[in-house]
Amino acid sequence: MNDVNIDSSWKTVLAEEFTKNYFTELRNKVRIEYKSNVIYPHPTKIFNAFSLTPFNKVKVVVIGQDPYHGENQAHGLSFSVENSVKIPPSLNNIFKELKSDLKINVPKSGNLSSWAEQGVLMLNSVLTVRSGVANSHKNIGWEIFTENVISVISSQLSNIVFILWGKQAQEKIKIIDTKKHLILKSAHPSPLSAYKGFFGCKHFSKCNSYLKKNNKKEIDWSLR
Repeated sequence: MNDVNIDSSWKTVLAEEFTKNYFTELRNKVRIEYKSNVIYPHPTKIFNAFSLTPFNKVKVVVIGQDPYHGENQAHGLSFSVENSVKIPPSLNNIFKELKSDLKINVPKSGNLSSWAEQGVLMLNSVLTVRSGVANSHKNIGWEIFTENVISVISSQLSNIVFILWGKQAQEKIKIIDTKKHLILKSAHPSPLSAYKGFFGCKHFSKCNSYLKKNNKKEIDWSLR
């Protein structure tokens, strides 16, 4: 975690964070985990979201839970999978809603890097996971880090769209200034809950309407 691929803008705004005791402890725990278990994503991609979306380019924040725990799936972006990997059920439902909302055809790839490159910070609450064991790195320190990231975005940037799918993501509302940002929330896109309010939420068009109203370039949600 020392030689992480992270944009210099984040190194500046998070400089103090990386020196805190909890982060030192977190780094040591994660190092041990990578040495003793199969951990995802690859260590060079833990901070991929921060590499692809510089701090001063953030327009939208999509908050996920923890990385996919299957082989070759996770690559540091919430909900996204590597090219040529089968699209997971939650992501497939996201694409269904995208088609319903903006008439964008379901893509063949689940790699959301093009969203990240346009200013969509695809942020998981927890950035690493053991192979085959969901939530295995919950409460080892990642949540402290990612909540502080959200706080920095909320306090230092303006007119950001926070997309919160599911109860766990919606818990972050408490650290977001709702007077200066747009909160879009719904049920999680998981097959277990997508029909309880995710389908029909129209978050993609609502996001772009807000960005346009605030003189920001809209997101091209299509994937090629």
